[in-house]
Amino acid sequence: MSEVLTAYLEQIGEPPWTSFFIKKKDVENDFFGLSHYNWTLKSGNNYHILRTGAHPYMKYHCTKRPIENLAVENAFYGVIKVMNLGIPQLMYGLAATHLISYEEFVIVGSSKIPIYFLYKEDKGSKY
Repeated sequence: MSEVLTAYLEQIGEPPWTSFFIKKKDVENDFFGLSHYNWTLKSGNNYHILRTGAHPYMKYHCTKRPIENLAVENAFYGVIKVMNLGIPQLMYGLAATHLISYEEFVIVGSSKIPIYFLYKEDKGSKY
Protein backbone atom coordinates (compact mmCIF):
# COMPACT_ATOMS: atom_id res chain seq x y z
CA MET A 1 0.00 0.00 0.00
CA SER A 2 2.89 2.35 0.65
CA GLU A 3 3.87 2.17 -3.04
CA VAL A 4 0.29 2.88 -4.14
CA LEU A 5 -0.06 5.82 -1.74
CA THR A 6 3.22 7.38 -2.88
CA ALA A 7 2.52 6.77 -6.56
CA TYR A 8 -0.97 8.25 -6.35
CA LEU A 9 0.07 11.42 -4.52
CA GLU A 10 2.89 11.97 -7.03
CA GLN A 11 0.71 11.01 -10.01
CA ILE A 12 -1.85 13.72 -9.21
CA GLY A 13 0.74 16.43 -8.52
CA GLU A 14 0.86 16.34 -4.71
CA PRO A 15 -2.47 18.08 -4.05
CA PRO A 16 -3.42 19.89 -0.81
CA TRP A 17 -5.65 16.91 0.07
CA THR A 18 -7.30 13.81 -1.34
CA SER A 19 -9.55 11.10 -0.02
CA PHE A 20 -10.07 7.66 -1.54
CA PHE A 21 -11.00 4.04 -0.97
CA ILE A 22 -8.95 1.05 -2.06
CA LYS A 23 -10.04 -2.58 -1.99
CA LYS A 24 -8.16 -4.59 0.62
CA LYS A 25 -7.72 -7.44 -1.87
CA ASP A 26 -5.83 -5.19 -4.30
CA VAL A 27 -2.91 -4.31 -2.00
CA GLU A 28 -0.72 -5.63 0.77
CA ASN A 29 -1.51 -3.67 3.93
CA ASP A 30 1.89 -2.51 5.18
CA PHE A 31 0.22 0.16 7.36
CA PHE A 32 -1.46 -2.33 9.70
CA GLY A 33 -2.20 -0.76 13.09
CA LEU A 34 -1.71 2.81 11.85
CA SER A 35 -4.66 5.20 11.86
CA HIS A 36 -3.03 8.65 11.82
CA TYR A 37 0.56 9.14 10.70
CA ASN A 38 2.99 11.21 8.62
CA TRP A 39 3.91 10.18 5.07
CA THR A 40 6.75 12.10 3.44
CA LEU A 41 7.34 11.98 -0.30
CA LYS A 42 10.70 12.21 -2.10
CA SER A 43 9.93 15.87 -2.83
CA GLY A 44 9.98 16.57 0.92
CA ASN A 45 6.26 17.29 1.09
CA ASN A 46 4.57 15.62 4.04
CA TYR A 47 1.02 14.35 4.36
CA HIS A 48 -0.99 13.52 7.43
CA ILE A 49 -2.67 10.24 6.62
CA LEU A 50 -5.89 9.33 8.35
CA ARG A 51 -6.87 5.78 7.47
CA THR A 52 -9.44 3.30 8.58
CA GLY A 53 -10.87 -0.01 7.54
CA ALA A 54 -14.16 0.18 5.65
CA HIS A 55 -14.70 -3.46 4.70
CA PRO A 56 -14.16 -4.45 1.90
CA TYR A 57 -12.09 -1.28 1.49
CA MET A 58 -9.55 0.79 3.33
CA LYS A 59 -10.28 4.52 3.43
CA TYR A 60 -7.46 7.07 3.15
CA HIS A 61 -7.71 10.80 3.79
CA CYS A 62 -4.46 12.62 2.97
CA THR A 63 -3.77 16.26 3.88
CA LYS A 64 -0.55 18.08 2.99
CA ARG A 65 0.79 19.38 6.33
CA PRO A 66 4.11 19.74 8.16
CA ILE A 67 5.43 16.77 10.10
CA GLU A 68 3.95 16.53 13.58
CA ASN A 69 4.05 13.94 16.33
CA LEU A 70 0.81 12.05 15.70
CA ALA A 71 1.42 9.24 18.20
CA VAL A 72 -1.31 10.35 20.62
CA GLU A 73 -3.94 10.71 17.88
CA ASN A 74 -2.91 7.40 16.34
CA ALA A 75 -3.27 5.62 19.70
CA PHE A 76 -6.60 7.35 20.37
CA TYR A 77 -8.09 6.27 17.03
CA GLY A 78 -6.82 2.74 17.58
CA VAL A 79 -8.49 2.52 20.99
CA ILE A 80 -11.76 3.86 19.57
CA LYS A 81 -11.73 1.21 16.82
CA VAL A 82 -11.18 -1.58 19.36
CA MET A 83 -13.82 -0.23 21.74
CA ASN A 84 -16.51 -0.11 19.07
CA LEU A 85 -15.54 -3.57 17.74
CA GLY A 86 -15.05 -2.22 14.22
CA ILE A 87 -18.80 -1.98 13.64
CA PRO A 88 -18.72 1.64 12.31
CA GLN A 89 -15.94 0.69 9.88
CA LEU A 90 -18.01 -2.24 8.60
CA MET A 91 -21.06 -0.03 8.14
CA TYR A 92 -18.97 2.65 6.41
CA GLY A 93 -17.63 0.09 3.96
CA LEU A 94 -21.06 -1.36 3.24
CA ALA A 95 -22.44 2.13 2.59
CA ALA A 96 -19.44 2.94 0.40
CA THR A 97 -20.15 -0.03 -1.86
CA HIS A 98 -23.39 1.75 -2.82
CA LEU A 99 -22.12 5.35 -2.77
CA ILE A 100 -18.85 5.09 -4.72
CA SER A 101 -19.37 6.79 -8.06
CA TYR A 102 -15.90 7.31 -9.51
CA GLU A 103 -12.81 5.20 -10.14
CA GLU A 104 -9.22 6.07 -11.07
CA PHE A 105 -6.13 3.95 -11.57
CA VAL A 106 -2.76 4.28 -9.89
CA ILE A 107 0.20 3.10 -11.94
CA VAL A 108 2.69 1.13 -9.84
CA GLY A 109 5.37 -0.45 -11.98
CA SER A 110 3.48 -2.35 -14.67
CA SER A 111 0.29 -2.64 -12.59
CA LYS A 112 -2.85 -0.50 -12.67
CA ILE A 113 -4.42 -0.44 -9.20
CA PRO A 114 -8.01 0.85 -8.99
CA ILE A 115 -8.94 3.37 -6.32
CA TYR A 116 -12.44 4.62 -5.64
CA PHE A 117 -14.12 7.89 -4.72
CA LEU A 118 -17.55 8.90 -3.53
CA TYR A 119 -17.39 11.59 -6.24
CA LYS A 120 -14.80 12.88 -8.72
CA GLU A 121 -12.36 15.19 -6.95
CA ASP A 122 -11.29 18.59 -8.23
CA LYS A 123 -7.53 17.93 -8.08
CA GLY A 124 -5.67 20.76 -6.41
CA SER A 125 -8.76 22.20 -4.74
CA LYS A 126 -8.15 23.46 -1.20
CA TYR A 127 -11.52 22.10 -0.03
